[in-house]
Amino acid sequence: MSKAVTVIIDGREIKAPEGEKLLWAALDNGIYIPNLCAIREKQHPSGSCRLCYVQVEGRAEPVTACTLAVKEGLSVQTRSPQVDHLVKRAFELLLSNHRLGCGRCPRRKSCELLKIAKERGLKMKLFQLAPLEQQVEIDESAATFAFDRSRCLLCGRCVWICREVAKVGALGFSNRGIDRRVTTFQDRPIGESPCTECSFCVEACPSGALYFKENG
Repeated sequence: MSKAVTVIIDGREIKAPEGEKLLWAALDNGIYIPNLCAIREKQHPSGSCRLCYVQVEGRAEPVTACTLAVKEGLSVQTRSPQVDHLVKRAFELLLSNHRLGCGRCPRRKSCELLKIAKERGLKMKLFQLAPLEQQVEIDESAATFAFDRSRCLLCGRCVWICREVAKVGALGFSNRGIDRRVTTFQDRPIGESPCTECSFCVEACPSGALYFKENG
């Protein structure tokens, strides 16, 4: 077992296992840091959502908390002008490729985008970016849930849990850049894939892209 070290977050001393990622050390101690793609059990964090920036004492540029290992004497601030600017830009980038309309979203009462907006005083609308054109594709081929790609944030939670927890591997990423998407092998409907409808992916989704039909 790793020894406990003392780290300072926003002026508060906390104990955490040496080598633990700062994001989890903070969240375990009631210190909120925005995040979407982070998975605690994942050995190599992707840091793809770019929402968990923190300012580390002694470093000029902010770093992602999900990739930063804690060590004795580490001191960070969860807010700074640089951090706030980066988080705001990353948040708006996500919104530019996310179909809004929160009142009709099945995840509206537990949406993690809304939580981040509330915690950081951000607006659920675009200011500097134009929305990316997208078609509303809703895959309703599974019996119990549906997949609305226009709300997908590409966080990767569903892909990871389908492979590593459910041990099915029905979901994966295809393409790169602006064309990147979550899909099945040969882009077939989920109902025609090896999906067992275990519902792990639906529970992991932070944005309402995957939702139970009874809540749609």
